[in-house]
Amino acid sequence: MELPTNQSATVRAANDRERELLVRISHGDRDAFRELYLHYHRRLARFLMRVTHRYEDAEEIINDTLWIVWQRAAEFRGASQVSTWIMGIAYRRALNLIRRAATHERVMALEAIEGEATVSDTGQALEQRQLLDYALAQLPLEQRLVLEFTYYLDHSCEEVAEIMECPVNTIKTRMFNARRKLRAILEENPTHRGVNS
Repeated sequence: MELPTNQSATVRAANDRERELLVRISHGDRDAFRELYLHYHRRLARFLMRVTHRYEDAEEIINDTLWIVWQRAAEFRGASQVSTWIMGIAYRRALNLIRRAATHERVMALEAIEGEATVSDTGQALEQRQLLDYALAQLPLEQRLVLEFTYYLDHSCEEVAEIMECPVNTIKTRMFNARRKLRAILEENPTHRGVNS
């Protein structure tokens, strides 16, 4: 995914700042760690809530991830962006938690929506959102995570490959299969109109 020049300069500047923070963290600088923690907490929470559907699990993974960052900041060699390194740690922690879960269904289950929307547009939007969440939950975990990383977190295929520790072609294949399955699931449902697949 090629970024416009001004956006790519912004991404480079942000990454340079994060590398600076990691150097300071590697020397035990708590203020630098606090800044990095605050910067990543919301981003990690958004991703992890979509994966685990449980606030407690997401918080546990965030804390584990950032504790590892605190302990291993000196090991970061700069071969990737800082965000790719941190998301890779979170991804592996999330997989560990999912493997420890009593059942795969608990992780994949949709949260029950309490109450009905009273406004028809709101109701339709809610229904479409529920359908999309349901369809995503039907995908194999690895395919679903590829979609989460690319569409919700704006990572390139190359970054996702690095995070998931597999070849770029594997990521592209997972994305192709995920989109095909997602489209089929949405088309099976009569209320799929208006949901982008």
